[in-house]
Amino acid sequence: MQIPAHGKSHANVKAELEAFAARDATWRDGKTLGYIYDAGPEVEEIAKWAYMRYLTENALAPATFPSLMQIENELVAMAAAHLGDVPGVVGNFTSGGTESCMLAVKTARDYARAMKPHIEEPEAILPVTAHAAFQKGCHYLGVKKVLVPVDPKTFKADPAAIVKAITPNTVLIVASAVSYAHGVLDPIEDVARIAQKHNLNFHVDGCIGGFLLPYFKRLGAKLGAFDFRVPGVTSMSMDFHKYAYCPKGASVLLHRSKELRRFQMFVTSDWTGYTIVNPTIQSAKSGGPMAAAWAVLNSVGDDGFMRFAERIYQATQTIVEGIAKIPGLRVLGAPDSNQVAFTAEDFSCFHLIDEMAARGWGVQPQFGYHGSEANVHISIGQKTFDQANEFLAALREATDACRPKGFSQIAAKVKSELSRMNPADFKPAMLNDLMRAAGIEDGQLPRKSAELNQILNVLPPKVTEFALIEFMNERYLYREKK
Repeated sequence: MQIPAHGKSHANVKAELEAFAARDATWRDGKTLGYIYDAGPEVEEIAKWAYMRYLTENALAPATFPSLMQIENELVAMAAAHLGDVPGVVGNFTSGGTESCMLAVKTARDYARAMKPHIEEPEAILPVTAHAAFQKGCHYLGVKKVLVPVDPKTFKADPAAIVKAITPNTVLIVASAVSYAHGVLDPIEDVARIAQKHNLNFHVDGCIGGFLLPYFKRLGAKLGAFDFRVPGVTSMSMDFHKYAYCPKGASVLLHRSKELRRFQMFVTSDWTGYTIVNPTIQSAKSGGPMAAAWAVLNSVGDDGFMRFAERIYQATQTIVEGIAKIPGLRVLGAPDSNQVAFTAEDFSCFHLIDEMAARGWGVQPQFGYHGSEANVHISIGQKTFDQANEFLAALREATDACRPKGFSQIAAKVKSELSRMNPADFKPAMLNDLMRAAGIEDGQLPRKSAELNQILNVLPPKVTEFALIEFMNERYLYREKK
């Protein structure tokens, strides 16, 4: 494919893009319970206006566009006030939770380089429920990830396991407020005391829950302390583009002090061009996301977000209680937030993904790992309040339809065969056989995903990672239309 020899009309370009979009999830109906955060048309309207107003302005150059520095500083101040209102807390706007988490890893690594130069191979302690963005940060930044188990019933971080994992090379401990997979709040105060005792950086990941939890507390939820009011918490991340309903990508990374924040930044004048000063990972970046976040926070206001939070809180209670009443289904843990995971007793829960899709609902598969059974994950939004009973009715129907399906014989065979081999011996040719068994031909996903998910679920994590890299490497290829 080449750039068109002659430009197309705007009408044709728009028509082609709309044709592409026709294959996507119809998320405006509120039935896509993951990836999308929709506050409705009024919020979307002001967000789009602000985004387009600052679409071209470049946040790399605050001297040229000082309004963007003002907007960023105000966003950070609002975030800091929301997470404890502790004097001295500083931060920066980022493109999303992954960037915030990766920068938390960088800050801890570079702080250790300066303050603990004897550490040559830094380590970060991550509960297995910590978001994968921290593993990505460790991978990119040369920090060894040290995964530790969590409580097998509550899925909360285990302070004893964290203590056991500390070595002279440890530079960072991570906990979640809340964890994405199960929506539970880790024992932040207990972990903070451990971090203080060992003089370690302690990051609380509030990307998915940090914005909602203060509202849930005000609504009466029994939650432990989790923000900068807890001594020992050195940094926090919180996304605006989730339950503050701002356009992607909008997140913030906060530090307890400017002294810590300086290790987040990158600066160089060691080249022939202009001096590079990057508080975050990106250099040139549109002012659109930042301006849109500012516009949404100011137009919705605390009272508006409280109304959204109350709808989410009540919808979550309705759905968790409703799932518990469906024979054969079970919620994993006791969610402290609106992230809910549930599994099935007598059949593969992955069949529910397909059956719910057939009923118009988008839910997410999560593979079994470290005591967390294979499960279905949902992110409950403010729109779900009006549809909670409809969701439960569809789930009851889907569960009845799934009962006769049982478990995959192919997945059981794969598991048996893999138990007799070293995962390191897994070869691409074996992957092709697995893909065909799962119904994948020519890199195209099958219409139903239960077989594929059951096979991936029984693979060792390293084999799953290999398989998905190979699969995605084939997917991201332009193919001429037949």
